[in-house]
Amino acid sequence: MSEDAPTVLLVAPATSYRIEAFVRAAARIGVTMVIATDVPAASGSFGLPVHRVSFTDAEASLAALGAVRFDGVVAVDERSAWLAARFAEAGVVRGAFHSASGVLAARDKRKMRAALLAAGVSVPRFAVLAAGAQVHALGVELPGVVKPSMLSGSQWVIRANDATELDHAAARTRAILARHDSPLCAEPGFFELLLESYVDGEEVAVEGLMRAGELELLAVFDKPDPLCGPYFEETLYIAPSRKSREVVASVVATAVAAARALGLCDGPIHAELRVGERGPVLIEIAARSIGGLCSRALSHLVGSLEERLLRGAAGLPLEPLRREPPAIGVMMIPVPRSGVLCAVSGVEEACRVPGVDAVTMTVAVGESVRTLPEGNSYFGFVFAHASEPGAVEQALREAHAALRFSLTPLLPLVN
Repeated sequence: MSEDAPTVLLVAPATSYRIEAFVRAAARIGVTMVIATDVPAASGSFGLPVHRVSFTDAEASLAALGAVRFDGVVAVDERSAWLAARFAEAGVVRGAFHSASGVLAARDKRKMRAALLAAGVSVPRFAVLAAGAQVHALGVELPGVVKPSMLSGSQWVIRANDATELDHAAARTRAILARHDSPLCAEPGFFELLLESYVDGEEVAVEGLMRAGELELLAVFDKPDPLCGPYFEETLYIAPSRKSREVVASVVATAVAAARALGLCDGPIHAELRVGERGPVLIEIAARSIGGLCSRALSHLVGSLEERLLRGAAGLPLEPLRREPPAIGVMMIPVPRSGVLCAVSGVEEACRVPGVDAVTMTVAVGESVRTLPEGNSYFGFVFAHASEPGAVEQALREAHAALRFSLTPLLPLVN
């Protein structure tokens, strides 16, 4: 790389699967990359400068970087996004990034709901349940949803239709949190729960990049499988959305309003909304790109998402989005029951389904999996593209039907 190549700081936990993808993307576009991570030895094989940082101690992390300055910064998840935001605000990074307060609000559902409600963004009615407090004292409208305040994903989220179910859901979620090993468990309010009204309607996801408060829309995904509870396991993401142009425009406008209200104005966002009688209702918004391996589905739209993120951070020209992209989709292969994976079959058959690009298994034989709400993993991912969304959905469902999993039972969890 040339000496005048822009330098971008990649902030990522050592366990992130995306570090290698960013390293390859940086090499392709001529960006000099430096890695900031919690376990530097894990990234030593990439042959790049590595700094040890702490995802809970910004001051120590700033000291670890010393006098080094970067043209831009990218992050891979909520924890690294907060640290990246602190670096940007401290002047370590010349380019802009989301505000640190906005990243914190996005990962804390209590702060998120309050900020969005104050800004006039449509959100579910909600109440905060302090650790040890009784659920019935809040007078929550039912059906309702119980969820942790600081953890993301569908794990730990439970629907309750009556007072008995609400008590049970709160107790179960508290039991899960009590044994959770999240680094956020030391944060004030980690053990508080969010109780919110259940929003009836179809769910969609908005994927995009904010730049100076303006959205570059990458995709609006439909989630064709009903997410009605009692748990909310995501499976299918299909784009473009098959909803009307007016509904899609309203969904995107709501996501942008939420991002601006929180201060997520320079970086990736991933928003999830319900579309019902009230119009779009913002359920979640995160200061990161789409999770898991799902970003690979975007390759038919934007090429490499990692390249686009690096270009944006470094201030390099962006490749235009494809004018007539195909319909795309990904299936997060659900876990039907808890157990230890003994065998997988049907992968080759699934790969032969017309339209399927790849079947990627992420759980190895011998590893254990759990169903929701305790579980937090999928067997893997199926990727597909076709000329229209219906054909993508059909290909993903046919591929999933070809897969077979053999599991042995797990010992029960002890609360």
